[in-house]
Amino acid sequence: MKILILGAGQVGSSVAAALSSENNDITVVDTDVARLRELAERLDIRTIEGHASLPRVLSHAGAEDADLVVAVTSSDEVNLIACRVCDLLFRTPTKIARLRESEYLTASEFIRRDRSSVDVAISPEALVYHHVQRLIEFPGALQVLDFADGRAQLVAVRAVQQGKLVGHEIRELRDHLPPGVDARVAAIFRGGRPISPKATTVIEVDDEVFFLADRKNITTVMSELRRVDRPAKRVFIAGGGNIGRNLAKALEGRFSVKVLERSKDRAKKIAEDLVNSIVLVGDCADEDLLREENIDQTDVYCALTNDDEANILSAMLAKRMGCQRVMSLINRPAYADLVEGSSIDIAISPQQITLGALLAHVREGAPARVHSLRRGAAEAIEIVARGDARSSRIIGRAIEELKLPESATIGGIVRGDKLLIAHHDLIIEPEDHLIVFLMDKRRLPEVTALFHAGATWL
Repeated sequence: MKILILGAGQVGSSVAAALSSENNDITVVDTDVARLRELAERLDIRTIEGHASLPRVLSHAGAEDADLVVAVTSSDEVNLIACRVCDLLFRTPTKIARLRESEYLTASEFIRRDRSSVDVAISPEALVYHHVQRLIEFPGALQVLDFADGRAQLVAVRAVQQGKLVGHEIRELRDHLPPGVDARVAAIFRGGRPISPKATTVIEVDDEVFFLADRKNITTVMSELRRVDRPAKRVFIAGGGNIGRNLAKALEGRFSVKVLERSKDRAKKIAEDLVNSIVLVGDCADEDLLREENIDQTDVYCALTNDDEANILSAMLAKRMGCQRVMSLINRPAYADLVEGSSIDIAISPQQITLGALLAHVREGAPARVHSLRRGAAEAIEIVARGDARSSRIIGRAIEELKLPESATIGGIVRGDKLLIAHHDLIIEPEDHLIVFLMDKRRLPEVTALFHAGATWL
């Protein structure tokens, strides 16, 4: 595909890196020459300096031949105008825009195909706060990812010494679970490296274990790998930006929520918007303030400011002062790898969360879902089986008959409203939602080829 990416920031760079490795023709447009030069040296892509919404710049970048435009600059208005120009002047088939302002997202005219030039609108802030919300709802989880509109979930947990299954083979999991409860260990990361799980694989302490299960059974399966933490009641949010404000709004009906914001004017606006939350003014690294607000009795501390260093330091401080669980928003991958699992329980990567949503629309045929595991080290992909036994390579066949690469496994199938854990003799039927785990993304073309002929991405 010929793909035009507008914006070479963290999201644009991540998308360019992911797609350039999948045999796509990538052009990136930005006004920052140094950033473009660094991208061009690192990736096999074309770069154009210029303002992303100008027709002249878009023409020079090849918009008339592009199959897809991904507008992810830091300005909503530039993204909207660029998509409009590509639609009117160059008839670009698909336009994706990153929109941070909630008013644009709630105005349906901006993303209705019959009226708008934007085919898909993506809000990184909304994706991140939903991600954090699910982590709060499932204490002890490192990632909680939805498939088939929430009918199945993939959950990552860190195995601890007290876990019932720790030190045992994976095949013993079914014997431990109550009748009617089933799950599949889909991936394991040990020392940061992926392990393809087999029935005889022994789960070790500190393994990062990804398992697939029905939403209602998540807590039961988690209890096999670690002590299940008590449900959170008190949540402290540092940072009153779009992410922090929206998270507080989503939680305040069920949790006791406090929001800490440095700007007095911003704090006042947040307080007017929230109903049952306490809004404070101050510095998230102020030890005296955190002590006064009983941080040691807080269940979850979320550092969600726009400053990586402030987030890391305040989360580490909250943990040292006795907070049970701390999360930190960290944009730089090197920082996230450095601190996660030590003094900070969970490092949240906005660009990886956004990248998964973009890839679901950008990749050839558009998979229903794409989720990055372990900050991009592996992927979980949702595929919908189309056609019939004559036209498809997979329909009517058992899972054991599929010629998947060794690094790819099928974790489960959602059929109607039911999650079927993928056992070797399970037969694939039309309209099944297959959840595929790919530990080596270099093998993606092989997986695509297998499913593309008769099964299509949704």
